[in-house]
Amino acid sequence: MEICSYNIQYGVGKDGQVDLVRIADDVGDRDLICLQEVERFFPETGSVDQVGEIASLFPRHHWTFGPGVDLDADETNERGNVRHQRRQFGNMMLSRTPILSSRNHLLPKHGLVNSMSLQRSLLEGVIDAPSGPIRVYTTHLAHASPVERHDQIDAILALIRELPQSGGVWSGRSSPTHWTDVGAQPPMPARAMLMGDFNLTPLDAEYELLVGAYDVGHGRLARLDLLVDAWKVAGVGPHDQPTCVEAPRGDRPERHVRLDYLLVTPDLAQALSTVTIDTNAQGSDHQPIFATIDV
Repeated sequence: MEICSYNIQYGVGKDGQVDLVRIADDVGDRDLICLQEVERFFPETGSVDQVGEIASLFPRHHWTFGPGVDLDADETNERGNVRHQRRQFGNMMLSRTPILSSRNHLLPKHGLVNSMSLQRSLLEGVIDAPSGPIRVYTTHLAHASPVERHDQIDAILALIRELPQSGGVWSGRSSPTHWTDVGAQPPMPARAMLMGDFNLTPLDAEYELLVGAYDVGHGRLARLDLLVDAWKVAGVGPHDQPTCVEAPRGDRPERHVRLDYLLVTPDLAQALSTVTIDTNAQGSDHQPIFATIDV
């Protein structure tokens, strides 16, 4: 399975122009695509439904979308009739095989006094992979507060760990007179992948919350209840290759940093064969991550 994770910055490329076709060209013909910073009906990007436009660019893929930010964008005409639409900002998932079920989990949010704070979410899709169902998660963590990211990571790890025990979008015994009788109970497998823009570097303390502490003599002390960084297992080229160019902020100069990740549960680590970063992509301020995994 060929995978891509890409923070598309609502289609605004390095030239400052909005171009979703360019995003599709950057992504290419991947089997599983996770996108962050997808908008709907924001005037700054033309008040278009980017979810619908992206879906039309991948007509052979199934898709689901999960907003964190969800605001009123209804329009009322002269007769008082309402055209319903929501101004949304969130994560999108596209899969060549069916997305058997999907949920959008809202993550902890802190109210900040001197910086913008957005509602963040974790989009879940159970993918019908060739070897059987697999959980896929995509997210975009808080940009301003390490404490907020810490709480969000705690919430994500708890969900990944506990959801197989609590079941999928419905579980238990179906009723022959209820809508659950239309198909089998949706699976909620243990193996999982998590990808997206985490807004942290491998040197930040939050990174060790995800993948375990590092010991000089023994390397990464990964635990079975944590995740494995795919780049460290199968990455090609220099470790911690940048995925984003951060603009100068205050006294801080421009930084080239790795903020985007693909993490897997330990049972999937050996299924990874390649992980690369497209350093030439121009569609966003981030670079897409590509991976090959045998699932």
